[in-house]
Amino acid sequence: MKAKIFVFWPVSEDTSYQKTSGIQHLSDADSDLPERDAARMKSREEKRPSAIIFILVTMFIDILGIGIIIPVLPELVKEFSRGSTSLAGWYVGLIAATYSLMQFLFAPVLGALSDRYGRRPIILVSMFGLGIDFLLQGLAPNITWLFWGRLLAGILGANISTANAYIADISTPGQRARNFGLAGAMFGIGFIFGPALGGLLGSVHLRMPFFVASGLALLNWLYGFFILPESLPIGKRSSFTVAKANPFQTINRLKNYPVVAGLSTALFFASLAFRGLENVWVLSTNYRYGWDEFDNGITLALVGLMAAIVQGFLIKPIIASLGERKTLKLGLLISTITFLAYGWASEGWMVLLIIVFGAFGGVTGPAIQCIVANHVGSSEQGKIQGALTSIVSLTNIAAPLIFTTGLFSYFTSKNAFMTLPGAPFFLGAVLLFTALIIVERLFKRIPKTEPE
Repeated sequence: MKAKIFVFWPVSEDTSYQKTSGIQHLSDADSDLPERDAARMKSREEKRPSAIIFILVTMFIDILGIGIIIPVLPELVKEFSRGSTSLAGWYVGLIAATYSLMQFLFAPVLGALSDRYGRRPIILVSMFGLGIDFLLQGLAPNITWLFWGRLLAGILGANISTANAYIADISTPGQRARNFGLAGAMFGIGFIFGPALGGLLGSVHLRMPFFVASGLALLNWLYGFFILPESLPIGKRSSFTVAKANPFQTINRLKNYPVVAGLSTALFFASLAFRGLENVWVLSTNYRYGWDEFDNGITLALVGLMAAIVQGFLIKPIIASLGERKTLKLGLLISTITFLAYGWASEGWMVLLIIVFGAFGGVTGPAIQCIVANHVGSSEQGKIQGALTSIVSLTNIAAPLIFTTGLFSYFTSKNAFMTLPGAPFFLGAVLLFTALIIVERLFKRIPKTEPE
């Protein structure tokens, strides 16, 4: 057993070629260096399957940990708010915004720390911390305890940037597309099963999803402690600086690409609408249709399933038929109609039909990514994608405050001039239509000059 553990233990530094002062001579004892290097490379190759599996499971657990509490977090907050939907909406928005703010601020920090100290310690510390944090959230006796638990979860859950760096480290150029594709699939699968599992567990006990998420994170940490090797050699590590941890710095690069800069503005409005829907969904359906944790878990799983179908199987033929620009405009139009329908839906069964129709609005994101890829050189792709991710992260912070703490809380309170729980969805429709106008004007101002 000890030998097996040693084989999988991360190799933190390579001492085979360390230099001493003076002229170097290859002694007889060093004559087996090629063989030892070959053995070392073979060992690393053997570790790769276990390592990539662990990273993919880490990503799955990250999104599962988010999705599993979506159906129950608003209800738990409502319990702390003595049953007041309006007050619960205010708290949920604040908690969600704080969580997103921590992810926005600490994703580059954890990434920079992993460049300095290696991927393994950052990933393992964050996984262990998440396991403990989910446990503390499940035991929360009041809203303050829960708030600090979600804040810490936002910090520790920002390890996705480190996980992506790990995948880049251990993947050959020919494997990167497949491995990053698998990483994307983990997000989709996690969002399908997370809310469904959370709804099922929450119907048994409101706090059970937190304890299950804690157990999954700690089991994954234990597995990684013995299996996960370090992917970044000491010789390739860099120093930690404040500049590298600044999430705003990359956004300035967008101005060098007019089309991408215009699309980033449209992306901001569209993302703000979608993030608003995600944050207000559970409170809205409970208030309007009386849905419980299980109902919301199943419908959110349907959202994830339809998104996987459209983006996994239909996006390629749609773009091949219409082109990226028309596909983008079609997606924004469908999404605008979908949000209007959500706002006016008077019965719960209508929502299921709207989900199926609205899934085709999911072509928006892939269409934007295709256009960006065609206007940005390969050496700048990572930085520009990082900038776009930062923009989306900013909307994750603003959306809960606007849609949940603001609109939903007000229009379901006694102080509102009228009761209008669909108000957040109407605002989302306005934002999406604004994005459509921006895209239409951008494409008229900068006509397509090359195949996209």
